[in-house]
Amino acid sequence: MKHGLAIFATDEGVSPAELARLAEAKGFESLFVPDHTHIPVSRSSAAPQGGELPREYSRMLDPFVALMAAAAATTELRIGTGLCLVVARDPIATAKAVATLDFLSRGRFLFGVGAGWNLEEMRNHGTDPARRFALMRERVEAMKAIWSNEEASYEGKFVRFGPIWSWPKPMQKPHPPVMIGGNGPRALERVLTYGDEWLPEPEDGLAARMLELRDLSEAAGRESVPVTVYGVRVGNVEVYEEAGAHRCVHWLPPREPERTVERVHELAEQLGL
Repeated sequence: MKHGLAIFATDEGVSPAELARLAEAKGFESLFVPDHTHIPVSRSSAAPQGGELPREYSRMLDPFVALMAAAAATTELRIGTGLCLVVARDPIATAKAVATLDFLSRGRFLFGVGAGWNLEEMRNHGTDPARRFALMRERVEAMKAIWSNEEASYEGKFVRFGPIWSWPKPMQKPHPPVMIGGNGPRALERVLTYGDEWLPEPEDGLAARMLELRDLSEAAGRESVPVTVYGVRVGNVEVYEEAGAHRCVHWLPPREPERTVERVHELAEQLGL
């Protein structure tokens, strides 16, 4: 079982470089950061956990810049987005950012993607929330085309371009693993259609769905799709390991850098790293 960390990287918290060095030294395999370009002041979309939206959502660092700082400070730690909101990002520019980060980190990038929950944020980027999942699929497919071909083109309903040249290509071949986030009813369909891994959050019945994904993978003639469980409590690690997860990711407190560092030490001890 691999163990990763996740944190809302902000201008008020521990620096990504400092955290990455500590994570690698304590034996963690990976570090993930989420993505929001902004938070609209007027918002009707409910916060993911209900209640008032925590302060850190509006103070996030750009994930690709933050992860490049983390990669530059380490040699083996894998760095990832959890999740990159591709419906809020131009696919050609995002393909360039992903490829550059993977190239400069020598193949250590994990590309977690999602459609998001903040409808007002999507609309500010010109995205119709009702079409966000279809748009996510096309943008991921378009990025895969750019990473995998010297002359890339894509013709979809929402994304069209080509042929184009774009370098660098990712160090990982054919590209970094695309980890499809989400626990919704069509999550497994999306993973099998255009994903390389599944990145769900803990929930009742998740272990059974992981077994379902294994069976669906076999029926589709694919190798078993890796699963990373995102936001695991230490006491539940064994449950997901038995269900076949290959990585568990643990959230860190985003504010008070001293508390963040303390929690990394606590987790390393509790997990026996």
